[in-house]
Amino acid sequence: MLHKRICVRLASFHGLCSLIVAAMSLIALSARAEEPSDRVTAAGQVFKELSSKSSGIPTNLLNKASCVIILPSVKKAGFIVGAQYGKGVMNCRSGADFNGPWSAPIMMQSSGGSIGLQIGGAETDFVILVMNDDGARAVMKGRAKLGADATVAAGPVGRAAEASTTATMQAQMLSYSMSKGVFGGVSLSGTSLGPDDGSNKTLYGKEITAQEIFSGSVQAPASAATLLAELQQASPNNLAKKGK
Repeated sequence: MLHKRICVRLASFHGLCSLIVAAMSLIALSARAEEPSDRVTAAGQVFKELSSKSSGIPTNLLNKASCVIILPSVKKAGFIVGAQYGKGVMNCRSGADFNGPWSAPIMMQSSGGSIGLQIGGAETDFVILVMNDDGARAVMKGRAKLGADATVAAGPVGRAAEASTTATMQAQMLSYSMSKGVFGGVSLSGTSLGPDDGSNKTLYGKEITAQEIFSGSVQAPASAATLLAELQQASPNNLAKKGK
């Protein structure tokens, strides 16, 4: 694991390494302690807040997205080593062409690390718009590294904003963050993202894959009511597939 490899390299700083490991352990333990149904409810609240903000997700880009990934309250801590670990949900438009109603939530997990002087911790909500079918399938089938397995760019901000740069227009995913009420585009390149199989099992009561959830083989849990209602109200149709 990342923090163990770094500790080997910094063997002379035993006390510092202990702090690093403790910080990383707290991140993982706090994420595991949250119930999947609570994360689904939190994701609905995050999306509801962003959909009502004038500085929120651009409506025209949401209307062209195949999926939306919401990672509420991602934990971040750093003592020389900056790291983040989060769990959340992905909702996709149903159907082989991603042009149907929003699917039941797929539980997701993310992880990423960076080396740099960071002190203290923070919790941040992340929202990722998956802009095409290939990006959606890359994340659904297993752990994908953003920037390598799927292209990602910081998304433009504001309800009426447009994708204005070549990198943004061609990205498979557009990423955003919100911390203490401040919303903005953020680069998540280097972050690993994929289904959280354990949480999917807990939420749906059986072993189930992301593809099976997407295909409609299970009913959405009651905790997803707000999230699905907000998604449907904000963007009922995939305008990128209009006419198909």
